[in-house]
Amino acid sequence: MKFSIPPQFIVILVNGVTNLIEGILGLRIILKLFGASTTAPFVRWIYETTDPLLTPFSGMFPVPKITGGLIIEFCTLFALIVYATIGYLAAEI
Repeated sequence: MKFSIPPQFIVILVNGVTNLIEGILGLRIILKLFGASTTAPFVRWIYETTDPLLTPFSGMFPVPKITGGLIIEFCTLFALIVYATIGYLAAEI
């Protein structure tokens, strides 16, 4: 008996993983932008979870700080675009 995985399932799986990655990176962008406190467990969990995803992109761009402690992480925005592109290409293949 041969077991085969339908292509639709693989596309759904790739899209699901891509959406999950985009979602947590998007949350990181919003939390950094609004200066969320790292003492909150949820904020700390988002930062710790997304750190490995951002390792290949760290140091690519400067991290400008806006008055009041707000931070814009361009490397996270770039990572979001790269992971979305990889997910799209993987789903199309």
